[in-house]
Amino acid sequence: MKRSKKIFAALAVVFVAMLIYTAYDISQRTTFPGAKSHPKDQIKKPFSEKDSLKKDSLKSVYR
Repeated sequence: MKRSKKIFAALAVVFVAMLIYTAYDISQRTTFPGAKSHPKDQIKKPFSEKDSLKKDSLKSVYR
């Protein structure tokens, strides 16, 4: 094997190793969005009776 092929093979191995390490590092620092818990306090009903936008729109229609 020529010297240039050996250098290319060595650089390819180093590059692939760096990609694998980077992917592993990123995967350890992040969490899957579906795995997060959602407290009940943060979940609101989309249309409640106390919705100010709903009240404002009703007032503008009847004026």
